[in-house]
Amino acid sequence: MTAIKTRVGAVPRGKSTPLFLDLFCRSLIILCTFLSVILSSVAVCDGHWLLAGRRMFGLWYFCTLEEQQGSESLKASSNCTRHLEETGVDGLGVGLAVCRSVITLAVVSAIFGLELLVMSQASEGRDSSQRWTLGAWLVLLAGVMAAGGVATFVILLGAFATLLGFTLTFWCQFTATFLFILSGMAAQHIQHIKPLLPFSGHTEKV
Repeated sequence: MTAIKTRVGAVPRGKSTPLFLDLFCRSLIILCTFLSVILSSVAVCDGHWLLAGRRMFGLWYFCTLEEQQGSESLKASSNCTRHLEETGVDGLGVGLAVCRSVITLAVVSAIFGLELLVMSQASEGRDSSQRWTLGAWLVLLAGVMAAGGVATFVILLGAFATLLGFTLTFWCQFTATFLFILSGMAAQHIQHIKPLLPFSGHTEKV
């Protein structure tokens, strides 16, 4: 009679060593989040998002562009004011205040999320997983808030908005919003992917 005995090696405890693909994906998520924070910060600080004829609408100012006849050539000058009610758009002042506040909070949320994502890579075990999950939620929250701010701006100035009228800083914010959402979703999804580690046990027949 042949006896068959199966012996399986002990399952390693703790956090297993991640594969190269896992490290690459996490590094890419962190890099995209970092670039998004930079783009969104530049877009908010500049604030000039829409050109409509000789008018420029922004998060902080409303400017009118005028041409002045100089001694040799035409010189362009701009008159900017913080009194956004002078644009004639109802509720623009309050709406843009909400818009810039929400986008600013989105940047703050993304910064804290980015910090947690980076810190998670410097630790192991349950703490690392919790930091990564919380960081992913904060980055995704930043994307939702940024999307709400961009949508509010477009709705408020829909009568003046044209595809070619949006400035480069507006498209920076649009790109940052897309990357916030994409990075947050990817960071959450990667937590549910089990690393494809080789089976550590072995069998023997006696």
